[in-house]
Amino acid sequence: MKQRRVLLKLSGEALAGEKKTGFDEAVCRGVALQVKDAAEAGVRIAIVIGGGNFWRGRTSDAIDRSKADQIGMLATVMNALYVSEIFRSVGMETAVYTPFACGGMTKLYAKDDADADLEAGKIVFFAGGTGHPYFSTDTAVALRAVEMGADEILLAKAVDGVYDADPKKDPNAKKYDRISLSQVLEERLGVIDLAATILCLENHMPLAVFGLEGEDAIRRALAGEITGTVVTAD
Repeated sequence: MKQRRVLLKLSGEALAGEKKTGFDEAVCRGVALQVKDAAEAGVRIAIVIGGGNFWRGRTSDAIDRSKADQIGMLATVMNALYVSEIFRSVGMETAVYTPFACGGMTKLYAKDDADADLEAGKIVFFAGGTGHPYFSTDTAVALRAVEMGADEILLAKAVDGVYDADPKKDPNAKKYDRISLSQVLEERLGVIDLAATILCLENHMPLAVFGLEGEDAIRRALAGEITGTVVTAD
C-alpha cells in the first residue's frame, strides 16, 4: 500500500514567532512535534520553508532583482538547516536538499535521492527555491510536489483559508470551504503565485490552505483534517 505523501509549506515569518525575525525555538519545536506525530503514523513528509523572517525580496533599487532573489534563496537554506536540527532534536531523521551546491551543508537535489529519503521515512526539506531568480518558493513547492508524486500540498498560512477578498481589509470577505484551481486562477485569488497555480492545475495537484496559528493545526492537516479551504485540482 502506497504511503500518503504531502508537501508542507511553512512561512518563515511564522517560525519567527512574535519576534517577526530570526527564529523562535519554542515555535519551531512545536511544529516539529506536530510533524513527528504524522511521520510516526506513516505519512511521508517533505517541507518547503519561505525566507520572510530574513528577507522579503527586493527592497532597494540599488539591488539587482536576480541578486535579491539569490539572497532570498539563501534565507530559505538557513531556515531549512535550523528547522532540520530542531526536528532532529525531537527524534526525527532529516535530509536537506538544495538545487545548488552548499559545500557539505546540504545534499545537491536529485529526484531519486530525495525519493529514497522520503521512502525511508526521513523528513525531507527542499531549500533554495528552484535555484533560479524570478521564481518564488510557491513555484518550488509546486515543482517538488509534482516531482515527488505528492498526494497534496498543505499550505500553512497566517490566514485560515482562501477568501474572495483580504479578510484583514474587508470584514465582509467570504471564506471558501472548497474551491477549484481553475476558479483560483480565473479570479486571481493569490493562494499561490500564478506560475505555481498553473503548474498545479496542469499536473492535477490539489492543495489545502489552513491557518498555522490554530491549535494543533499542522497535526490535524497532516492527518487529513482540513479546517481551512480545500483547493481541488480541476
